[in-house]
Amino acid sequence: MKRLIFIFTALIMCVTSMSAAGKLSIKDITSGKFAAKTVNGINPIEGTDTYARISDDGKRVESYSFKTGKKIATLFDVDNTMGQKIKDFDGYILSPDGTRMLIQTETERIYRRSFRATYYIYTIASHKLARLSDGDKQQVPVWSSDGLQVAFVRDNNIFVVKLLYDNAEIQVTKDGKRNEVINGLPDWVNEEEFGFNRALTFNADGTMICWLRYDEKRVKTYSLQMYNGMDPEKTENALYPGYYEYKYPKAGEDNSLMSAWSYDIKSHKISKLQVPLDADGYMPRIKMTDDPARVVVYTMNRHQDQLCLYSVNPRSTVAQLIVKESVPKYVKEEAMEGVKFVGNNILLPSDRSGYMKLYVYNMNGQLLRTIGDGNYDITAVYGYDAKTGDVYYQAAALGAADRQVFVAHKNGKTQRLTNQKGWNSALFSGDYQYFINTWSDYNTPYVYTTRTREGKVISTLQDNAALKKLAAEYGFCKREPFEFTTSEGVKLNGWMLKPQNFDPSKRYPVIMHQYSGPGSQMVKDDWSAGSMGSGGAFDSYLAQQGFICVCVDGRGTGGRGAEFEKCTYLNIGDLESKDQVEAALYLGTLPYVDKNRIGIWGWSYGGFNTLMSMSEGRGVFRAGVAIAPPTNWKFYDSVYTERYMRTPKENPDGYATNPIERAAKLHGALLICHGTADDNVHPQNAYEYSEALVQADKDFREIYYTNRNHSIYGGNTRNHLLRQVAQFFQTELK
Repeated sequence: MKRLIFIFTALIMCVTSMSAAGKLSIKDITSGKFAAKTVNGINPIEGTDTYARISDDGKRVESYSFKTGKKIATLFDVDNTMGQKIKDFDGYILSPDGTRMLIQTETERIYRRSFRATYYIYTIASHKLARLSDGDKQQVPVWSSDGLQVAFVRDNNIFVVKLLYDNAEIQVTKDGKRNEVINGLPDWVNEEEFGFNRALTFNADGTMICWLRYDEKRVKTYSLQMYNGMDPEKTENALYPGYYEYKYPKAGEDNSLMSAWSYDIKSHKISKLQVPLDADGYMPRIKMTDDPARVVVYTMNRHQDQLCLYSVNPRSTVAQLIVKESVPKYVKEEAMEGVKFVGNNILLPSDRSGYMKLYVYNMNGQLLRTIGDGNYDITAVYGYDAKTGDVYYQAAALGAADRQVFVAHKNGKTQRLTNQKGWNSALFSGDYQYFINTWSDYNTPYVYTTRTREGKVISTLQDNAALKKLAAEYGFCKREPFEFTTSEGVKLNGWMLKPQNFDPSKRYPVIMHQYSGPGSQMVKDDWSAGSMGSGGAFDSYLAQQGFICVCVDGRGTGGRGAEFEKCTYLNIGDLESKDQVEAALYLGTLPYVDKNRIGIWGWSYGGFNTLMSMSEGRGVFRAGVAIAPPTNWKFYDSVYTERYMRTPKENPDGYATNPIERAAKLHGALLICHGTADDNVHPQNAYEYSEALVQADKDFREIYYTNRNHSIYGGNTRNHLLRQVAQFFQTELK
């Protein structure tokens, strides 16, 4: 479960005026009417000050100058190809030498990050377009460093295509089989909880292919019942429902057996790499380095409090430990994701000091320097300039709700490269001479500027001025930050959105929204802050109905160091629910809040904490909505749950802290919503919780969405869902 589930909603601006354009409707929000323009699909070209991106009309791949922002050339045009012809495309992957690209078409989504597609090889100079393979669709294609080979996965097996041999295709593995063995791809739980979709790489000179293998035969199967449904229809299930079955390891249950392998492209020899791994351990990454004799394999123990980086020779198969990262409680997924290999250097994020800092090692495991000089978290790693030794990163140095871009020079000096409070992120050019800065705050949509490496603004690529004007016409409301201290002495951050024409002499009903999951942040000075993560669209709609909307990040959330974030360890849901109750009690002391009309809602972990908060024991919530909530952590997957809870056998008391056990304490009107095809938080959670409520003699409402997954969208679904949430609160809190 990721901190913020993928939700496709509009991006809108919050301002205080109202005009003749009228009030918001939910269909306005879900239709994309207020979507912000973005500068995305950018791929810096290695070693240069240029980048490639897809054109606004989606027909071309074009190169641009970081310095001027001006177009340099058209690299690919869907209407100007030799050989094969296609009507449109979904993405592209440039070859390392910049002479070719893989063109992605006919994309078919699988899970959160995985998909299969039909790929084409495009030669830029000749405009020649040729199919990568004549077989079925492919997954995770990867170029060799010389741009002359492509490896990919099909049907859980690895293939390699040699461009210099008339695109000859060789099958590398033959043991791949659905729900049994996967080569080169993570299984469901590794993809979802370790945040990656490719477990396949060449070595540096392209003579070897290395991959991770997942033997999931012993993992138990979960079945989702599928119906006919609508938009899209599954007519094969028109009379009798069908089943979607896949391997899903629940907390404490068997995981896949993982191993690392190599293939010598010349001799066709397959070898198992000698990487030490506990019998129940994980291999969450395999990476190429600049040395043909080294790939790096990551391992973690099942408790996830140790991360090891092994340098492995793909020919001899011998592994050598480079770095062993061991921290209290658990290694954050973001720390693992932020590891970078540049030349002979490794950048490793770690919160071993109590705050996330960067540690620079050489490839022999010697610590060279530490980056981060204060009590704040480094939250993203942008790169390491091997020529200068400069390290570029994002940090919460000005406060938990703020992000700035910094550079740490080799001489020990640190320089801030962004100059506006709010939320800043960066994308650097391949030569680290320039970067694109994305900035926004609570009430300003994204502004994209090109800057020098010192942070000087060169040009503005997009300022979303039209959106700002449109949002003003629709009377969106301003989000205001606040903080308070709980009865336990904990200082918490929040934001509040008041109705238009707010009258401080009146008492208003309040709707609280939260996510509350480990390391998450909903209170951030960013355009994306809001109940639906996209500019506060739905919150502004609710404010126009006369509600005050509030969001508070309780204990366990991110941006405030390891102690604040990891204090919920082994008992998730306890402190988080207490803090939402404390927030409601604080709000009830404000002269313009009706303490008897406070509601709470959330999605995924936010749905779980909605149920926990409504059954915490202090009956402060009159109503709540829980969307796709976990209700017993025994039902959820092994990697995520055990990271924070260990196994049910090790921590029975922690697992007993859940909504099902608290069902008899539920206070307030409740609406539960769930998709019947949720592969992440299974509908089992809602079914079992509703049964507990029935047996506890508690009244509640529930809505199920046919064939919808964890994000509950498709056709009119999202519009219907948000309308139910709004109408429920209008009925129960008015």
